[in-house]
Amino acid sequence: MAILDRDDLMDILSGATILGAGGGGDLSEGVGLIDDAIAQGKTFEMVDLHDVPDDGLVATPYHLGAISDIPAEEEEGYKQLEVGDQQPILTAYHAFQARMDQDFYGTVPCELGGSNTAVAFYVAAMMGQKTIDADPAGRAVPEITHSTYYLNNLGVGPIVMANAFGEVITLENVQDDLRAETVVRALSVVSRHDIAAVDHVLPAEDLRDALIPGTLSQCQSLGAAQRRAIAARENVADAIAEAGGGMVAFEGMIGQCEWRTEGGFTLGSVTIMGSGASIGHIYKIGLKNENLVAWKDDAVHATIPDVICLIDTLTGEVVQNPHFEQGQTVAVVILPAPKAFLTERGLSIFGPAYAGLSGKFWSPLK
Repeated sequence: MAILDRDDLMDILSGATILGAGGGGDLSEGVGLIDDAIAQGKTFEMVDLHDVPDDGLVATPYHLGAISDIPAEEEEGYKQLEVGDQQPILTAYHAFQARMDQDFYGTVPCELGGSNTAVAFYVAAMMGQKTIDADPAGRAVPEITHSTYYLNNLGVGPIVMANAFGEVITLENVQDDLRAETVVRALSVVSRHDIAAVDHVLPAEDLRDALIPGTLSQCQSLGAAQRRAIAARENVADAIAEAGGGMVAFEGMIGQCEWRTEGGFTLGSVTIMGSGASIGHIYKIGLKNENLVAWKDDAVHATIPDVICLIDTLTGEVVQNPHFEQGQTVAVVILPAPKAFLTERGLSIFGPAYAGLSGKFWSPLK
């Protein structure tokens, strides 16, 4: 077991933001949660997956929805609703634990990302529980079905949800993750495109072979590499690519970019005009919360499940969707896909077809 201080957690969240591929929730929100728990004197404990007792109940808390502002016309409809004074994820977690015969042992992130990884740490710290060094995605993903839970046919329900207005919804008898994605996404849309949820509450013995172990430690190593490179004024994109076993695929300046909030997702694209070694070339990235596919000069260059990440070359920070701007200078870093998604079934649910492409998965890292 490791007791984590704020510096440890910042490295973990920074690394999770890199593996967030533009999504995974806003890093600033994640930092806010961590600082809130620290201000209340809470302790952050991280344990290895194999050290969790077999009968220890592990919960997966997360936020689901768009990662961008909602349209102004939709915002008008929420003005008459009062916002609750408790974090929705704590409301959902308390409600779920109250229905159980035993307390949860701890939490596991639903994915790697600046906010959703922090959610797991925050909830565990606030409840005096532990966060497990693992997750079911190995990166950030757009939908509930994009996980090793779904690949291993683990039951998703019941699901307890809460929104900013204090409304609590319990979903019983949900058939599978595919149906859960449909229902929870719809509830997020009517909750300002953001809902907190707790699901896949299972004993560790059922999770041990499904979760990807050591991913939070991986995040910590990536985040530390980024931090050191920024401090030393080194090439941050190169440092991240080396630490993550990937490559710097492109460099340039953001030209045309657009996004919209629709159906509980942030949809859009970013076009980068090449400079330096990439001069004369054009790179385009399509996104659905996360960066899903990239084209170089109109030819497909990278797709999910590889991680496509943008680094601001002036600050060394990750460019999170949809916070990109025209004129911003960036480097595109490609990191290898989690192995769980490289199986035939893994690619069938989170491969080129999901990104709207035909043909087999091809990676520039091969």
